[in-house]
Amino acid sequence: MYLSREEDAICRGERGETLRRMMEILVALGDIYGAERLVPVRSVQIAGVSYKNIGEAGLEWISDLEGQVAVPSILNPAGMDLCRWKEMGISEGFASRQQATIDAYRRLGITIDCTCAPYQIYDSLASPGDHLAWSESSAVSYANSVIGARTNREGGPSALAAALVGKTALFGYHLDQNRSPTYIVKVDADLCGSDYGALGFLVGRIVKDGIPLFRLKCRPVPDELKSLGAAMAASGSVALYYVEGATPKPPGETEPGERIVLERRDIDEVYENHPGSEADIVALGCPHCSLSELREIARLLRGRKVQREMWVCTARKIAEACPDVVAAIEASGARVFCDTCMVVSPATEDFKKMMVNSGKALVYLPGLGGVRAGLGSTKECIDAALGRQ
Repeated sequence: MYLSREEDAICRGERGETLRRMMEILVALGDIYGAERLVPVRSVQIAGVSYKNIGEAGLEWISDLEGQVAVPSILNPAGMDLCRWKEMGISEGFASRQQATIDAYRRLGITIDCTCAPYQIYDSLASPGDHLAWSESSAVSYANSVIGARTNREGGPSALAAALVGKTALFGYHLDQNRSPTYIVKVDADLCGSDYGALGFLVGRIVKDGIPLFRLKCRPVPDELKSLGAAMAASGSVALYYVEGATPKPPGETEPGERIVLERRDIDEVYENHPGSEADIVALGCPHCSLSELREIARLLRGRKVQREMWVCTARKIAEACPDVVAAIEASGARVFCDTCMVVSPATEDFKKMMVNSGKALVYLPGLGGVRAGLGSTKECIDAALGRQ
């Protein structure tokens, strides 16, 4: 892989041991995937934040690094609400190690906004055509597909390396030739809300790491595109998709030969096979709720009291921007937690079954959260929390 004079100097350790180690990671990835060179990135989103996932070894590795990030960098969700962790049932021991993890990232100049949906709080992180180094699967999908930026799904170490160096290896989804659709997916059904998560749950399993091009009867809004991409990234490993009339167009004019046709009954079967009955907790916000989603939840809860545990997860900046909406949600007895989500928090382990409106959470909760999961629409989830199911 070609390195500039400055990059080669970093490799030789002339700018310190931390940058040398980070460049070593980037060059190794570039060599593995046949990258010709490095490319500057506009921003970085870093996974490996929850202490539940990284443990003491990960914390020690991060703490050993020195320097400051070269580009705007933001974190994935932590394992707890950084302010209200006691309300989640988090132990003091875990809270101490989680805070140490956050402090280690902060010392490197990383913005401590722990969210899987950074595009919802900062427009400046990504624009069409920008090269990025993002980690979280749903964020990668949204950046590539909806924004039209370019990023591979980085691991925690490679994203941190890109943040400190300001560059990543030029391969994969950074290149036009790897961004063409490989499947046509025709959906003969009217879809709304959580239906897009159910659709993504299905399609991800079929196409795996392919690139689907959707032909839909209706035009999804950004929150629905977020849900679609998140579910496909979880049930498969889809990092890029297209929706005719709703996302940037793919490069070139050639259509893929592989075709999938889905109908309403296919979507309904996802709900039927993963019912939310007998859930002892309802959780919304995977990926993190947008302002419009919080407003809809507040509307559905207004004047009512929940009968079982209910969490709503969002970014702290979004919650702080709408205190009246948060207050309306919490007046019902539901709780709005920031910085974290049900998938990466050990607090989830206190429950047996969780009802969600997210295809992503439906996939991840049993394996990563250690809890069974059922799927419903946002209204059905809230009805369950209110004791109507």
